[in-house]
Amino acid sequence: MPDTFTKKLLSAASAIALSLSMNASAAEQQRNVIFVLMDDLRYDGMGFLQEELQTPNIDKLAETGVYFPNAVVTSSLCSPSRATILTGMTARNHKIVDNNNSSEEGLTFFPKYLQQAGYQTGFFGKWHMGSHSDMPRDGFDKWVSFPGQGAYYPTDAIPAPMLAKGMVNQLNVDGKHVNQKGYITDELTDYALDWLKNDVKGNQPFFMYLSHKAVHSDATPAERHKGQYDDVDFKLPDSAVVTEEDAKNKPMWVHNQRNSWHGTDFFYASDRTMEAYLKEYYATLSAVDDSLGELVQYLKDNDLYDNTMVVFYSDNGFLIGDHGLIDKRNAYEGSVRVPLVISAPGLLPQGATNEALVRNLDMAPTFLELAGAAQPEQFEGKSFLPVASGKVAEDNWQSPDFVYEYYWEWSFPMTPTTFAIRRGDLKYIQYHGVWDIEELYDLKNDPEEMHNLIRDPKYAHELLPLRQALYAALRPADNSKPSVPFNARLAEGMNLRKKDGLKAAPFPDWWLVEPNRKDMYMGLFPDTPMKIDMQRKGEMYFPWMEKTADKPLH
Repeated sequence: MPDTFTKKLLSAASAIALSLSMNASAAEQQRNVIFVLMDDLRYDGMGFLQEELQTPNIDKLAETGVYFPNAVVTSSLCSPSRATILTGMTARNHKIVDNNNSSEEGLTFFPKYLQQAGYQTGFFGKWHMGSHSDMPRDGFDKWVSFPGQGAYYPTDAIPAPMLAKGMVNQLNVDGKHVNQKGYITDELTDYALDWLKNDVKGNQPFFMYLSHKAVHSDATPAERHKGQYDDVDFKLPDSAVVTEEDAKNKPMWVHNQRNSWHGTDFFYASDRTMEAYLKEYYATLSAVDDSLGELVQYLKDNDLYDNTMVVFYSDNGFLIGDHGLIDKRNAYEGSVRVPLVISAPGLLPQGATNEALVRNLDMAPTFLELAGAAQPEQFEGKSFLPVASGKVAEDNWQSPDFVYEYYWEWSFPMTPTTFAIRRGDLKYIQYHGVWDIEELYDLKNDPEEMHNLIRDPKYAHELLPLRQALYAALRPADNSKPSVPFNARLAEGMNLRKKDGLKAAPFPDWWLVEPNRKDMYMGLFPDTPMKIDMQRKGEMYFPWMEKTADKPLH
């Protein structure tokens, strides 16, 4: 009989052998991932959903994978949504609540965990989250990015005096600034392919985060795609035609926003139409479709296809006239729903549609489960791999309440702070800090949210539970008060006005302007004595002028 020491030694050796075996097995099963993230792509902006669109590679991805029609984002704005994707946390917890210069301090991005699980990781494209810096972030072995929104072409938005000096837009490649050479979608794809060819080791799994600028405004197609949809008339949603009766059914801010930067009547302070813009918007998508085709072909040519998951996704949706609005930010379906198509040969079914609710909150947990990595305790979502792969039937998948949060931004003040919750087919929306009505929609019977049921007696018993559940869900993880302090809403509030009394005040005269003004962006630039002086004189101003006011431009 072996003695006690020998038994312990054999037991330890057995445990080590089992651990090594499990690690080896996990390594063999670890899949590569190519995560393609769009910017502002509408949920139905794909050819297999709109026959007018020419997206053969996206369509092929759907044929060989799974389409998720109920993919949503918990905050429909670039920075908060991207922070949620990268951290697995909601905006109320990661604290990046708008597109301004929020801090990333204390946040861990999920690729860091993938590195610990043995992955090589590369980031290519738009970061636009937290700090405006384009410098490399922790968790990525390869880094190619740019500050803020970036530019479609090297000379976009470069002032003439700077162009004369030879200045062009730049990219940050592993901490070094280099000139942008061409169309941004193509250039990012070239960097990504170069990384696969030259840096990724054959026996090591990789995670590619390809974050496109497209199709963010102002959508600008590649030269080869200009005019692609000149002969196509894209149909706008039925709710784009807003009548006076419709206006009574919606909050006042929705009616007022129609004639604003984010409304169809004053589209980005111009006289363009959504019908015309969609021709450019979808033509800009075509270069991304080309990019996807190149990446998939590379996988096939290099025997990587069968062991790689390809994910096509967007950071938020986009309104194309829904309720008279454009852009995103609000809790309407065109804003919160996003395209999601995933192909993973041998793991996911082919040509399937999966109705499970998938949130941006669930992306990081899914990627970590795919890698065989443990889930950190700060993650708030859950992996949807079980239901995507069919291990759990859709009918048995327990989808949590979908909770939405958007926080008012001074830079685009036309959309109020918005909180919403979807439970089953009902969506309840409330607004914070603004005197306005709530909204309630039955999405099964009213998918375009045309009929506000907030005062329908048949739904009265639903309201208080939804209000309370929404407030409970919005509490931060540490159970502290939210960043924007507020209490639970329990009723409509004291909204009464005298029927024949004073009407609503008009907007200030100086807000009422003609379209296509050259100074349309002045409201975004920080106020300085120079700016205010030039603004009052009706002269043009740009921040770069502060640095050159006392210096010659040559």
